[in-house]
Amino acid sequence: MENNNSFFSTLFDFSFSEFITIKIVKVLFIIGIILAIIGAITFIVAGFNLSTVAGIVFLLISPIIFLLYILLIRVWLEIIIVIFRIADNTKIMAGK
Repeated sequence: MENNNSFFSTLFDFSFSEFITIKIVKVLFIIGIILAIIGAITFIVAGFNLSTVAGIVFLLISPIIFLLYILLIRVWLEIIIVIFRIADNTKIMAGK
């Protein structure tokens, strides 16, 4: 059930009758990916600051951690979307 309200009218809807989370979930996912990239690079750099061997180990481990982080972000956002869709469907059912 899509509403055509603008982003800012939904943002400042003090009755919370419209949800903004569904509109910004793609942006949240992109931000999560960017933070995961920064975290992986920081992890690798920190490893090389400890020692060369630690840097190589961190370099090998960082893609796994990166993928796990992206997976957790995706699952968390999907759970949020499912909750909002349940709320929308409940509103439709209550209206009938």
